[in-house]
Amino acid sequence: MPSISFLPRSTLCAALALGLSACGSMAPTQRMTSLPTLNGQLPLVIAHRGASGYLPEETLEAYTRAIELGADVIEMDIIVTKDRQLIARHDPNLAINTDVAKHPEFAARKKTIQIDGETQTGWFSDDFTLAEIKTLGAISTDAERPQQFNGQFKVITFQEVIDLAKQQSAKTGRTIAIYPETKNPSYFAALGMPMEDQFVETIVKAGWNSKSAPIFVQSFEPGSLKYMKSKGLQTKVVQLIDGDNIDLATGKVTFKLPSDRPYDWTLVGDKRNFDAMVTPAGLAEIKTYADGIGPWKRYIISIQGTIGADGKPVDVNGDGKINDADAHVMAPTSLVADAHKAGLSVHPFTFRNESRRLAIDYQKDGTNEYTAIYKTGVDGVFTDFTDTALAARKALTP
Repeated sequence: MPSISFLPRSTLCAALALGLSACGSMAPTQRMTSLPTLNGQLPLVIAHRGASGYLPEETLEAYTRAIELGADVIEMDIIVTKDRQLIARHDPNLAINTDVAKHPEFAARKKTIQIDGETQTGWFSDDFTLAEIKTLGAISTDAERPQQFNGQFKVITFQEVIDLAKQQSAKTGRTIAIYPETKNPSYFAALGMPMEDQFVETIVKAGWNSKSAPIFVQSFEPGSLKYMKSKGLQTKVVQLIDGDNIDLATGKVTFKLPSDRPYDWTLVGDKRNFDAMVTPAGLAEIKTYADGIGPWKRYIISIQGTIGADGKPVDVNGDGKINDADAHVMAPTSLVADAHKAGLSVHPFTFRNESRRLAIDYQKDGTNEYTAIYKTGVDGVFTDFTDTALAARKALTP
């Protein structure tokens, strides 16, 4: 694990308070490459929830570390608190990525509800004020990753992310872009707490409401993106495209709630799955309101397992589990070329280093997966391990 050299919290907070504006330019997008990207520019390294492979995700510390490692962009999910504040958390269910379960003062707020059709038990952001959430500590969401930082770092607001990006841009002399997502927007809208108007207002206030601003706005729900554009959002917009799993017999993407389709489609009775978006017609529709797509990486390079005589996938490495490490990669699909033909950039998610997530062909080395995906011409990658993604990019584009 790389060493951690954070700014002292007092220094960081003082810098944030200055509200420094971003300076410099997004250098990676200005360097040309022989890779078949949409505009002939280097693919972006997008720090998925910060340096989340090393530190609890979506915290100032995780984002600062990702920037120190060299990330071009920091990515975050935006949800809503009881007092209508926008915060950076991947899940409305705070039990998933905070230590809320260790706070006896909040024990009575535990409940079971449905989010986008999925039944969940836990503590939910819409039952907590920002001040209450600030008393919680963030935790790692993967047991294979460092656990010693659990509870040490706090939940942050959307505004704090913007302030950090501006401060770090001024400090480093290179523009650090941000990549916020409207997370579970239909869920919050059904509670009478829609986030989009405030989301757009925050971006406008930051001075970033333009295509050239260092920001990409993303969502799995087309309706959320279209609504914000109708309210004057002028940033780069990216449509996310999900899937549940892979049929290891065929390599095809499978679909299961809540990763079967955009939930706003479900609400209006549209029974198409996410794969409708990766067809030429689907891409043409996306182009009417977005600038790019963020597909699950398996739509670009899928994997296929060995199927035994019993019709079930074989545990090739003998570890007692069936996962990506028991499968081989398949030939790339035409999705990147198809999206580029439609004028859309392509930023697949999510690339990780753990051996259980790497196909046999990558030989337990995440660098090999990045190399393969870069060669398809993607315009950026969502990664939990900024340093590995950059090393692979540098090797291909010295």
